Amino acid sequence: MLKKVKRRYLAVEIDSTETFDSRELMEALWKAVEKLYGEYGASKTGLNLIAYDPDKKHLIIRVMCSALDMVRAAVASITKINDKPIALHVLTISGTLKALHNKTEKQHQQH
Repeated sequence: MLKKVKRRYLAVEIDSTETFDSRELMEALWKAVEKLYGEYGASKTGLNLIAYDPDKKHLIIRVMCSALDMVRAAVASITKINDKPIALHVLTISGTLKALHNKTEKQHQQH
């Protein structure tokens, strides 16, 4: 019997005055994971872009549940993309996209 693959969705805030396209952001994420954990570690993350909103400066990525801590560390380690300063912050994590949207909505209402 096949085991169900557990994934987590991360809502990530982009803190930068510069603009980036989704390809630049994902390349930077992959490079950060590879730098910290090597190609083998990066292959275990299942890193995937789900949504990117350049106006709101939000990113939603999907990762394997087992690689959650690795990806969070990689996200935190990014300070520049193509010599442009940037900081990425994980806002919330969820097992489903619906719950992730609900959590981020609640956070926006509180601020």
